Amino acid sequence: MALSRLGTKLFTVRTLARAGIAKPARPDRLVRAVQALRAWGKTPAAGYGVSAARYPDEPAIIDEQGAITFAELDSRTNAIARRWKADGIGPGSSIAILCRNHRGFVESTLAASKTGADMLYLNTSFAGPQIAEVCREERPVAMVHDEEFSGLVAEALAGMHHYIADDIPEHEDRGPLTPPDRPGRVVILTSGTTGAPKGAGRHHPSSLDPAAALLDMIPLRARERTMIAAPMFHSWGLAHFNLGLTLSTTLVLQRRFDPAATLRAIEEHRVDALIVVPVMLERLLHAKRESRLQHDLSSLRIIAASGSALPGHLANEVMDEFGDVLYNLYGSTEVAWATIATPEDLRSAPGTAGRPPHGTILRLYDEEGREVPRGGFGRIYVSNEMQFDGYTGGGGKDTIDGLMSSGDVGHLDGNGRLFVDGRDDEMIISGGENVFPREIEDLLADHPAIEEVAVIGVEDDDFGQRLRAFVVLCVGEELTEDDVRTHVRDNLARFKVPRDVVFMEELPRNATGKVLKRVL
Repeated sequence: MALSRLGTKLFTVRTLARAGIAKPARPDRLVRAVQALRAWGKTPAAGYGVSAARYPDEPAIIDEQGAITFAELDSRTNAIARRWKADGIGPGSSIAILCRNHRGFVESTLAASKTGADMLYLNTSFAGPQIAEVCREERPVAMVHDEEFSGLVAEALAGMHHYIADDIPEHEDRGPLTPPDRPGRVVILTSGTTGAPKGAGRHHPSSLDPAAALLDMIPLRARERTMIAAPMFHSWGLAHFNLGLTLSTTLVLQRRFDPAATLRAIEEHRVDALIVVPVMLERLLHAKRESRLQHDLSSLRIIAASGSALPGHLANEVMDEFGDVLYNLYGSTEVAWATIATPEDLRSAPGTAGRPPHGTILRLYDEEGREVPRGGFGRIYVSNEMQFDGYTGGGGKDTIDGLMSSGDVGHLDGNGRLFVDGRDDEMIISGGENVFPREIEDLLADHPAIEEVAVIGVEDDDFGQRLRAFVVLCVGEELTEDDVRTHVRDNLARFKVPRDVVFMEELPRNATGKVLKRVL
């Protein structure tokens, strides 16, 4: 065990050194950085405290308001935290954060970290009643929100303190703060694709080992520029915010995703890494191909995607257009991550979710809880340091041998690469045959006339369930229901042919790009 821990520490040191984190610094700045790390521990306050000490005049954030330095961010959030502490916000209390991707999100997170309060991230696509319901369940004592949401949150704010993001107290002391007795934790809401969103609590990591595991497979580097287009209130965008703390990254942020504006920002700010959800990739491809401008995207070394399934054909199209710079992470709010696919993986095995990073254990189990050998089909279970602590309302995910269920089923190929075949609760039994919609969706998504597709099971008097496909056609294309069924019949078993085909203008999705099958 001791040798295993030593090996992990050596791996972490080597990986962080390769990422450029241990760069030389002026002695006085290095002392202040060490002091910040000792005072604030493994929290956002520590990450930005170290960056403010080492790189005070370097840009921490670039958004629609311009650039803000690490030193400015540190002093502004000291003022915010003092105001919040005066209102009684601190360890044991929770503050809800409803912000789009801009400096207000970062400042709110950093100020909350400095008070020791728990952070509850709210989905910016929620309707007013949903926000009120979540607040009743999670019981935050305060909310900070973008001004645009003022009318939306009115019902939820009863009895709470509330603040407008970017509203910096002018006369508040901006000097250093005393760290709280204990750090707050983070509460992320699940996607809610199959039901009401649930709060998933997570503590800050106890070491830099998880960061090293990701950096070993996704080669982000210190002091580069990362554009987070994925929503930062959800686990994927938030993960890159946290990685940025370790790397002293300059974050390039836009409140709303616009593909043309994203391409312009990559060129203007010489962005090194772009963080997206897969549905954004389709829009970026379309914008790049339709644009009459030739953007200089030569700075872009990494496009990292997660949040929903990445079809193999889309991965190849993205790499054909942007170069072999695409990385795909498979995970969930509860298990954090399970596997990462590199560009080499995606080229050689389209549709793969990749391999587990260092320190992550992945196994497949059958319905009786027996481990499935490589090549077999089973439920996906994962273990790593970043898994959630349980749902804030009670309960958790199923576990076997200390590994947590991802909620999906899949198989491993001969090279140990994972393929996700679908949700374990989405299996359809039609005429006694087991069918997972993912296989049919992937086949239809490869059709040149189909933009996107979702397949579900609906009740059937004769077969128990039958398949229904919801299809969005590419602009200018035409297909009939029989065309769709014939394509499936020519490539898959007859019992996998959808009985019903419904053409739609677009599929209902949540803010992270996942199709809302409960709506369909």
